[in-house]
Amino acid sequence: MGIETLKQRIAREIGTPALVVDLDVVERNIAKTQGLCDAAGVANRPHIKTHKSNRLMQMQLEAGAKGITCQKLGEAEVMAEGGATDIFISYNLLGDEKMARLARLMQDAEMTVAADNPLVVTELAKAAAMAGRELRVRIECDTGRKRAGVETTAEAIALGRMIAATPGLKLAGLMVYPPENAADVTNAFVAEVKAVLAGDGITFDELSSGGTPNLLNLGSLKGQTEHRAGTSIFNDRMMMAAGFASQEDCALTVYTTVVSRGGPERGILDAGSKTLTTETGWDLKGHGFILEHPEAMIARFAEEHGMLDLSRCNDRPVVGEVVRVIPNHICPVVNVVGELVYVRGDEIISTEDVAARGKLR
Repeated sequence: MGIETLKQRIAREIGTPALVVDLDVVERNIAKTQGLCDAAGVANRPHIKTHKSNRLMQMQLEAGAKGITCQKLGEAEVMAEGGATDIFISYNLLGDEKMARLARLMQDAEMTVAADNPLVVTELAKAAAMAGRELRVRIECDTGRKRAGVETTAEAIALGRMIAATPGLKLAGLMVYPPENAADVTNAFVAEVKAVLAGDGITFDELSSGGTPNLLNLGSLKGQTEHRAGTSIFNDRMMMAAGFASQEDCALTVYTTVVSRGGPERGILDAGSKTLTTETGWDLKGHGFILEHPEAMIARFAEEHGMLDLSRCNDRPVVGEVVRVIPNHICPVVNVVGELVYVRGDEIISTEDVAARGKLR
């Protein structure tokens, strides 16, 4: 059975667009990430925001991951139900409703959370009190990415003192998500925070860093104890552009059908903005890479239409042809579509409704 037959079977039995996951490639990717962490002496704590799947989480844990990272409480709740017992939520949590949910989670799993401002620290103390258990807190530090996190060592030191003085909370360490070229800046930031707090008698051991491209930089952060990579389980066009992955390392492709050819140089896929992400990071051109027609460009979207620019193609797709697309950024694709089709070689193994899909809270 060849790839054309597999595409035809998926189109006939499941329909397109479909998110198709090659389990052989997934297993290689999991082993690669675990191997890079092991070689650097860093614990692997994969970020499940990419796959949101209990099945894939268990594969990562069985391969040696210490625990998992989640971005939202809803993800953590689903993963705890699926057997996760060591969870880091790398996101500020606020509000009574979330504190009650966090307290319930603390009964079932060892929870660590992030904070980058005093209000979050105050809120987290409520969860610890409700749970009757100590809650581990990491200070999120921004060393150049300009997203969340304290930007100055003074802020980090003040938060460290506050956490250490707050009943029910334990200062577990620092969380960073540095740009790929910011190791020196990050090392200086961390060293100053640790030194000043140590002078106050406040010590911690953990330094958690993240990002799939930063797997190539393991060893550059002094004292790093764990790494959080999400995209590496599937990879995508951004990871190809970052130099981390090749086409052969991309485990998830979107199978989509050419449903119209409105002109000689135009075509329409049945995968639009509701399927494929509009992100174009790393200076990518177009909205995905079509394996069968690499010169084609997914130039723009409507909700259910992927508009093809075929002007550079000698071999142009025909109506009814099923093609495979490597998305620019895989994480939002899984979150929107929510069903994975698992294959090995030319065989369809099973499908899975992604349990943590759409967990925004």
